[in-house]
Amino acid sequence: LDKATDFEERKMIRAAMRELLKKKREQRDRERAARQENLRQQGVCVGSKPANGPNNVQQHTHKSAQVKSPNAAPAGSLSKTSGGVARPPAAAVQVPRSSALGGPNTKDVKQMLLDWCRAKTEPYEGVNIQNFSSSWADGLAFCALVHRFFPEGFEYCTLDPYDRKANFEKAFRTAETLGGCPRLLDVDDLLRMREPDWKCVYTYVQEFYRCLVEKGLVKTKKKTP
Repeated sequence: LDKATDFEERKMIRAAMRELLKKKREQRDRERAARQENLRQQGVCVGSKPANGPNNVQQHTHKSAQVKSPNAAPAGSLSKTSGGVARPPAAAVQVPRSSALGGPNTKDVKQMLLDWCRAKTEPYEGVNIQNFSSSWADGLAFCALVHRFFPEGFEYCTLDPYDRKANFEKAFRTAETLGGCPRLLDVDDLLRMREPDWKCVYTYVQEFYRCLVEKGLVKTKKKTP
């Protein structure tokens, strides 16, 4: 067009350019219409606006988040059990230590065993079990506990509370011979201490109790499944 010098020639060139541009626009329109028709056939809505404006976009985003994390629950919300009863989230439930272990903890077992010893030796003179240490220092508590289950082993009324060695020997020997309880405590070690170590006494009494259970002399509650 710039090189043309004649007016008529320029006019013809401009007309040809307009016709060419028109054909290009028509071609683009046809291609766009074909693409839109293809998308409509695939089920995609073309050129339509959301019915509810921005709110619809937010709802779509919220639903997408729910699809990505179906198990997620907001903090502090209540979930429902199969029975329809609302309960707090698992993180908010505090389980007692005894329940987490499936039974009583060590402190509870120790106290129950102490109460059991106290109940079994209550009728015996000179015995007052309050702990697993000083209450067993003179040996009479051992003798009373063993005599309660094996009275044929010795006569309790002949014992001397000041003869600690004889009391220890008699209790441990009878428990071993008649009850099958091993001698977990050494008499000489007990005599060297003014008060026995509670852990040693507690361990021995536990073993003695276990032997009684095996012989059927002590009834235990059966655990329900």
